[in-house]
Amino acid sequence: MMHQLRSSLVKNKKSKILLLVLDGVGGLPFPKLTELEAAKTPTLDKFVKKSETGAHTPIISGITPGSGSAHLALFGYDPLSYDIGRGVLEALGLDVHIGEKDLLIRGNFASVKRIGSKDIVTDRRAGRISTKINNRLVDLLNSKIKKIDQVGVKFVSGLDHRFVCKLSFKKKLDPQECMIIDTDPEEIGVEPVLPNHINRKSSPVSKIVIKLIAELKKVLKDEKKANFALLRGFSVYPEIPKFKELYNLEAASIVTYPMYKGISKLVGMNPLTVKDLSIKEQVSTLKNEYKNYDFFYFHIKKTDSYGEDGNYKGKIKIIEDFDKHLKNIMKLNFDVVCITGDHSTPSKMKSHSWHPVPVMINSKNSFYGTSNRFTEKECIKGNLGLFEGKSLMNYILAHADMLAKFGA
Repeated sequence: MMHQLRSSLVKNKKSKILLLVLDGVGGLPFPKLTELEAAKTPTLDKFVKKSETGAHTPIISGITPGSGSAHLALFGYDPLSYDIGRGVLEALGLDVHIGEKDLLIRGNFASVKRIGSKDIVTDRRAGRISTKINNRLVDLLNSKIKKIDQVGVKFVSGLDHRFVCKLSFKKKLDPQECMIIDTDPEEIGVEPVLPNHINRKSSPVSKIVIKLIAELKKVLKDEKKANFALLRGFSVYPEIPKFKELYNLEAASIVTYPMYKGISKLVGMNPLTVKDLSIKEQVSTLKNEYKNYDFFYFHIKKTDSYGEDGNYKGKIKIIEDFDKHLKNIMKLNFDVVCITGDHSTPSKMKSHSWHPVPVMINSKNSFYGTSNRFTEKECIKGNLGLFEGKSLMNYILAHADMLAKFGA
């Protein structure tokens, strides 16, 4: 595997590295300009002219990634080898204890409308209900649903419309037993998907999930918005090499949403406390903790959220807000600063997409002068060209002078 080769070449040397991930930052012309092209970004424009640029394909060409697999690629793991379910990542981000007998599921409170004999999804996120409403609904579910066929059931609130469901079985679960089809159709105007088993081993678990959905529907039926729940990311705790083992770097994450806290914990990063959801407070945390870690993963969520909502102006505003803070970030004098996204979320599509994601890497070793702005069209002109996301850590470590020569 690539990460094993890369790990064997890592020098016993420390550098200060910052990976800035604007979630879903890539876009499409809407109608004429992408969000990055339309945004006023004087600081990004300044630094990109002194940075090496390119674009990455999160998984492989034409494949639209989930956030978990896209982030694993950014951290240098082959996402095709480590298919981590969203349930475990969300649960880790919420500090849920996970045992070997537990199945974790990521849930969305959603809105459905009864048409004839069918439930039709009208909003996959129930209007992005508040976390306060979420807490009330989770308390209600926990009071009404405690077991399904001797399998323990526990619900945990996430942010906004998100929650986690933990199913506790009597025996250790094999990953093959948890291969269940997600019930989220990822579009409106259609029925939720049946949680059918993908193989014979997962048939018993799929039957439990079908009963769980029936109970969820019964409890939520009188809610105005969140009268249903969509389930995905059925998963058990995976075995995965840790970041420190691979790169000899003390790593920390500065994130504001549970899923990203979860994936950083999974690979062995220390999630740092941020006072609120603002970029300003994230930058403050970065400054305060600068001396304590070698590698920082700094994640901004709202670029993705606004893209999924089709909120073109909102996504532009978040990009511009980030740009205002970038000057202070660059003053910290990291040896390497990489700015990119985990995937593209064009407002035009209102969803994740397969389109390449712009990348800029700023260091003393940057081959610069090819791009004038941090946009999709400008970055692809750079000498990094188009590469698979799992190779990004190669470039970051190389810029930090941390990789030895390969071969004789």
